[in-house]
Amino acid sequence: MTQPPLTRQIKCLEAVLDQQLFSRSTHDVSLTDAGRALVGKAEKILEDLNALKTGSLSSEGKLRIGLTRTLDFEFIEPVNNQLIRLEAGDDIETPNLTSAQLLQCLAKNTLDLVLTGEKGTGHEDTIHYRRVCREPLLMAMPASHPASLKEKVTLKDVCDLPLFWFARSANPSFYDKCESYFDGLHFSLRRVKEPDDSLVMLTHIARGKGFALMPQSKCTFNLEGLCYRELTDDESQKLNIDIYAATRLNDNRETVLYAQDMLCNSNLSA
Repeated sequence: MTQPPLTRQIKCLEAVLDQQLFSRSTHDVSLTDAGRALVGKAEKILEDLNALKTGSLSSEGKLRIGLTRTLDFEFIEPVNNQLIRLEAGDDIETPNLTSAQLLQCLAKNTLDLVLTGEKGTGHEDTIHYRRVCREPLLMAMPASHPASLKEKVTLKDVCDLPLFWFARSANPSFYDKCESYFDGLHFSLRRVKEPDDSLVMLTHIARGKGFALMPQSKCTFNLEGLCYRELTDDESQKLNIDIYAATRLNDNRETVLYAQDMLCNSNLSA
């Protein structure tokens, strides 16, 4: 706003309040006592409006819950049952957000609770995590590969194929967890960029162009030439996704704590 309309707005406000808000001289403009009092009241009003928009209404209504796109919670039955009990299904509008993006929303108070794959990084002082369950990883691989004849497979079995892999920014904690295991392997593991569309990636796999490690709940797409196999017990203990229910550290509302308790008692804590 330029100076003339701003001056007119101030004069209108002073006329409405019948009080002088600014002391003016040729060299200086400063608040009067009435002006300083108005600033304090205005700041309180703005804080209350912001609370109505992002905080207090949610404590009386439904929780704003975010789910990571990495997992399909409809196929993690105990967790899905608890989400249904919380009546969260119709209000969840975060199908395209990664765990990292959800945690940013939580920190900004646009969500009350999020289910993430692994603990996030960079929010240790503001976010509280409680473990919900562990999601196994399956190997999506070409049905034509000799290792597909096995009931359980290892990375060594398919090291002749490239691994479709994601960018670290999508989920730094999960990425680092897997890379730490990869670094200890006694063979090289070639990686190629994971396509943005998972169906495109699975089509490539069905054609023998690589393999992928996918959450079990996401292994629902059937295609000729594509198969899913469990990892061996040893590898599955290292390669998996720990799911956490995350809330803001200072959020002690009963509805939020109750929801977190429900999700963390989904009988999937193994």
